[in-house]
Amino acid sequence: MKKNVLIIGAGGVAKVVAHKCAQHNDELGRIAIASRNISKCQAIIDSVKAKGSLKQPAEIKAYALNALDIEATKALIRETESQIVINVGSAFLNMSVLRACIDTGVAYLDTAIHEEPGKICETPPWYGNYEWKHLEECQQKNITAILGVGFDPGVVNAYAALAQQEHFDRIDSIDILDVNAGSHGKYFATNFDPEINFREFTGQVWSWQDSQWTSNTMFEVKRTDDLPVVGSQNLYLTGHDEVHSLSKNLDVPNVRFWMSFGEHYINVFTVLRNLGLLSEQPVKTAEGLEVVPLKVVKAVLPDPASLAPGYTGKTCIGDLVKGSKNGQPREVFIYNVADHEEAYAETDSQGISYTAGVPPVAAALLVARGEWDVQRMANVEELPAKPFLKALDLMGLPTRIKDEQGDRPWDAKA
Repeated sequence: MKKNVLIIGAGGVAKVVAHKCAQHNDELGRIAIASRNISKCQAIIDSVKAKGSLKQPAEIKAYALNALDIEATKALIRETESQIVINVGSAFLNMSVLRACIDTGVAYLDTAIHEEPGKICETPPWYGNYEWKHLEECQQKNITAILGVGFDPGVVNAYAALAQQEHFDRIDSIDILDVNAGSHGKYFATNFDPEINFREFTGQVWSWQDSQWTSNTMFEVKRTDDLPVVGSQNLYLTGHDEVHSLSKNLDVPNVRFWMSFGEHYINVFTVLRNLGLLSEQPVKTAEGLEVVPLKVVKAVLPDPASLAPGYTGKTCIGDLVKGSKNGQPREVFIYNVADHEEAYAETDSQGISYTAGVPPVAAALLVARGEWDVQRMANVEELPAKPFLKALDLMGLPTRIKDEQGDRPWDAKA
């Protein structure tokens, strides 16, 4: 049994992680939060206390940490006696935090794939460029490292595994549909770190089609779907983390990721890109200052965490799976709907942060209980899906299924 959690990061997702860890601190033990900005960590702790999220009385401590400093991270893991590290900092930190966890023998969880600051949309599969290079070492050292255990990637991986195990004999395609039908009232903002957000959209769009990698450009391929609660939505083929593990771990010839965008977002994005303001490469100003345009854009946009108080509307994220069962064609949509205002009422965070922050805590609970303490590196679809989805049902992200029998809550007992 593993106990005591170190949360690395202090953004909107980290706030949700802290609230949910606090709600389950009887199982998870002590909670520590670390980031470069200790005042942000303390603000999260203040929110947890104000909401009364702690299940049982306990101290939550804040620490200043540059998580790129592996030795400092190792020292903090030891100081806090943490046995589970939830990394919800920048995606640039993943390999440093993973190394610290391997060296100290503790469990590692993250919610997004590793990125290098100067590289965008590297050769697929992306996990093969960094994380999977440590598969053998984690196996040899009995290190539990669960990759991409947010919502997408994460919950949608579990949906794919559930579909394969319970609903299909053969799967022809998995289309992951990500819709945010909410409104934050700002002229323009991103729902998570603008730098990471834009990096997803400025390079090639990689998808897995006909059992091979296929390249498109952003906003080149569009579809329209009528989805539960959020209605008719325009979605665009987008590159995303989970495609790079599902294509390897599930025998499915077509795996694609689609995200909804409004015309206003597309117009602003296009202008920024055409002006070169979304470049990750440094430029020099007339005054001789070296700046990265993308970091400048990030600096002038609203902090995603600041969107939460006024956010309204809902999200709908799920897997549209097509194939056959008992020789008959089938189509199943496995999904979740989350509400921005409900997320804020519970955790002081907006719905995008909520959907990303609840799953790693569910995973941490399964690690603490031993069900997911697999002592190797794994993507979510390689792990038992049912315990994870059952935990999410109880923690605020219930799963639903829409098929030929109608639209209903999934049956955990089936």
